[in-house]
Formats: sequence, structure tokens, C-alpha cells
Amino acid sequence: MNNKNRIKIYEVDTEVVSNNYINNDYKHLILRAPSKALDIVPGQFFHLQCPPSDGSISFLRRPMSVYQFNKKENQIEFLYKLHGKGTRAISNLQKNNIFNIVGPLGNGFVVEENYKNIVLIARGVGLATLAPLANLAFKKGINLTVICSARSKEYLMSIDLFNSLSNKVIVVTDNDGSSSMDNLELLVNNMMSNQGVDAFFTCGSNRILKLLKKVCELNNIPGQIALEQQMACGIGMCFCCVRPFEIGDKIIQKRVCKEGPVFRVSEALPW
Repeated sequence: MNNKNRIKIYEVDTEVVSNNYINNDYKHLILRAPSKALDIVPGQFFHLQCPPSDGSISFLRRPMSVYQFNKKENQIEFLYKLHGKGTRAISNLQKNNIFNIVGPLGNGFVVEENYKNIVLIARGVGLATLAPLANLAFKKGINLTVICSARSKEYLMSIDLFNSLSNKVIVVTDNDGSSSMDNLELLVNNMMSNQGVDAFFTCGSNRILKLLKKVCELNNIPGQIALEQQMACGIGMCFCCVRPFEIGDKIIQKRVCKEGPVFRVSEALPW
């Protein structure tokens, strides 16, 4: 996907406002950032510099999608999972620490002017990537349905935010079996029959991508997916994040950081 207006990239020092746990695995980082770096399209990401931790340094930055941003308050927010050395170093940031980030990077979601009903489906931290899109849809007066998936209710995130922006929020979990692909397909088909759907948007989940590829193709409905991928440079130079896409009858290699991270569901290949 390509946004019509290219956005400038900045390397900026930010100030940590807070960096708090929201459950055992995830933290919510809020930064005060220069306004010039906050011209953000939903779906874009920043490259975060990992601070020194336990006497060592992670030299590669960590890509992280934007959760929320507010130009009036000069703030940008991230939700992230404590997964490895880099994110655990970021988790040690304290209030008033100075933290270097680069962005905004990549191409974000495209919301067409004729969209009246859209559906967001994501799982876990993928919900964070879709939060700015939900804000944009609300501002545009688009009817928004959000399906939030997680292992259990304790790992559901951003539900209050989505409830404030959406006509309908549906929660599904592994614990009660409601997150099964059969149930998700039933939910999606009911939406298309009852209210109509102009476009689907998702992030991260391979199972959800497979489902949406099927649904979008059968019903001729467009879909977009924000892909997660390991990156080194984040600006398209190192080709670390290349993955295959199906375009027509050809398999084309694209860089997730540069040509993405948002792609058409019809082109993205399950992994």
C-alpha cells in the first residue's frame, strides 16, 4: 500500500512520560516528542533505540507500531510485549529518561472516502496497531466494528478505547473457544449479511490473514493487513525484512519496512 503523501522521517530525542505494565507480558510506553515527528498515518511505525541494560547494548533498533499519538499534547504511545533483550531494555525506561526514536516509517492504512462500514480484526498486541485507524474512522464518521482476540480476557487490550470509538466491539478468546476460525468466519459472514462491509483491516495473525483472504476473495471486498517482521535498518536499505507477495500470477519480493508494513490482503501470503 502507498500513501498519497510521503511523510518525512525524523530522528528525535523524546522524554519518557510513563512506562507501565498493563498485564504480565505487555507495557504501555508514553513519550513526549517533537511535533514535527507526529505527522503519522495509522499503521506506520517507529524504530526505537534500545538503552543499555545489564552491562550490554542492543545495537539494532526495535520496530514498533504506533498505538496513539496526539500533536496537541506532543505525545506518542506504544504498546509492546516483553519478548527479548531489546524490549526488556526498553521496559527499564523511567519517567523523564531521554529516549531516541526514528520515524514515522513505512506506509500506513488507506481509508477510501466511500467507506461507510469497516471491520477491524486483530489479536493481542496487533490491536495496538489498529488503534490509530479506529481513531481515524471515528473522526471520519465511519461505522466501525472491532473484533478483539486474545488467549484469555486478561490479555485483551484497548477494549475501553475501542468501545469509545466503535459501534460494536466483539471479544473472542481461546479460553472459551470463541476465537476459533469457524466462529470468526461465522461472525464475519453475519456482518456482511446484516450491515455490509466495505473493507477489512487486520494485523499480525497468520490465521486471521488466511480467513480474510478467503472471505475477501469470495465476496470481492478489499482488505489490508499490517505485517510484523524482524528488521535491521527500518528504511529499506538492508533487505532484512523481505518477504514474498502474490501479485497476479507472480511471486514478488517486497520489503515490509519500505513497501509496507501495510499491504493488501489479496497480495499477502500466509507464513
